[in-house]
Amino acid sequence: MGQLPPREKMAKSGIDALSDAELLAILLRTGAARVSATNLAGTLLLCFGGLRGLLQADREKLEQQHGLGPAKSAQLLAVLELSKRYLHEVLLRSNPLESPQATEQYLMSILRDNPHEVFACLFLDTRHRVIAFEELFHGTIDGATVYPRVVAEKALQHRAAALIVAHNHPSGISEPSLADQAITRRLKDALALLDIRLLDHFVIGEGAPVSMAARGLI
Repeated sequence: MGQLPPREKMAKSGIDALSDAELLAILLRTGAARVSATNLAGTLLLCFGGLRGLLQADREKLEQQHGLGPAKSAQLLAVLELSKRYLHEVLLRSNPLESPQATEQYLMSILRDNPHEVFACLFLDTRHRVIAFEELFHGTIDGATVYPRVVAEKALQHRAAALIVAHNHPSGISEPSLADQAITRRLKDALALLDIRLLDHFVIGEGAPVSMAARGLI
């Protein structure tokens, strides 16, 4: 007896029983000439090094792949955007201090795969609920210049009572550098003058983000 098609397998065993290729095949719906949707999905995962690489690819690179046209590429890009919006909505409905996992997942979805360094802020109210999220500084692969004055001005504009900041390390190494620690101290001191608390600074690389508050660096 041959292997069940992905949709039938899901109906029989549940969605958790499906492999990455089978889940992707359901999304693609159809394959290419003489290639099934499941085989096409497996080829794409191999080509891009897995789901993460596939979903981080841009439209141009996706459309260059055999079996992917504008419609299927748009579907894949939509999945990534939906996942980001879902994580953002989860974060908006929670308290970042009480739901650190939701905070980390959201920050990772936004920052981890950026090829350049990005510094971002979560602005929080007095009950530590999220008011807004903004990417404030963009740098080269070697670093971003962070201006405490700009962060403070944005916090005042949002009427924030507290902040969580984060930046990515394109190298993939999550360990806070001496420069990261120095800017964290400067930010904390500048915000304290306005009675705004800096609650945490996350460094995003491969693996789990590093919380500088958990390290005792704030």
